[in-house]
Amino acid sequence: MAVFETLISVTIISLVSFSGLLVLALREKQLKAIILELVAFAVGALLGSVFLHILPEVSEELGFGLLVGLLLLGGFLLGFIMEKFIHWHHCHGHHCDHGEVGGKEAEKKHLAMHAKPFALVNIFGDSIHNFIDGVLIAAAYMTSTSVGVATTVAVLLHEIPQEIGDFAVLIHAGWSRWKALMMNFASALTAILGAGITLLVGVEFKEYVPYVMPVAAGLFIYLAASDLVPELHKETKLGRGVAQLLAVVAGIAVMSLFLLFE
Repeated sequence: MAVFETLISVTIISLVSFSGLLVLALREKQLKAIILELVAFAVGALLGSVFLHILPEVSEELGFGLLVGLLLLGGFLLGFIMEKFIHWHHCHGHHCDHGEVGGKEAEKKHLAMHAKPFALVNIFGDSIHNFIDGVLIAAAYMTSTSVGVATTVAVLLHEIPQEIGDFAVLIHAGWSRWKALMMNFASALTAILGAGITLLVGVEFKEYVPYVMPVAAGLFIYLAASDLVPELHKETKLGRGVAQLLAVVAGIAVMSLFLLFE
């Protein structure tokens, strides 16, 4: 078993979460000017990950039958339940109705106190995804070093644009830059957890991965369609709308390019 090589690889994958530093380098005014385009890029990267990588891989393992459909829907509903719970937790004991007099001011104060719930949905979904990556990398190294390296490179390439998009989503949700960076890194550490469990339990653990991947895909679809796309619709200027569409397409295009390395 290539324990050392596996741990080095998943550590590198975890450090990719600091790709958000590229966004962090922007001044606040510059970041505010392009944040919705970055969120749109995240939508494309999430959907590209689901429909170009996760579901085709699951289909090869399990086919695309009733079970996969139910797991996909389960992931979507899990996102809904999580966000409902977070809304309830934030508003329990507080007045969260923004429809009264001074509603906009009340909403601003509320958002200042609590980041938008989809930030936590994003972190949870990304944690599952990173955990799966760790399992796959460990299983690949247990097959051979060359397969492990190839798998690491493939994961690394598609993680970079997704991590940049994730960071932008957390910033847009209302988190500070430092908190977004640290929480994104914390979610990335689940790759090490996934690899560690696989190394301890054995390569057979990989057999359960196809059943978890549709759940992660359902969460990503929920996040993109239910949370992020409505955020984009708040911008009504035609020019910004076109820019957002191009950013979504760019996110999908970037994820499609990585099919060449798989």
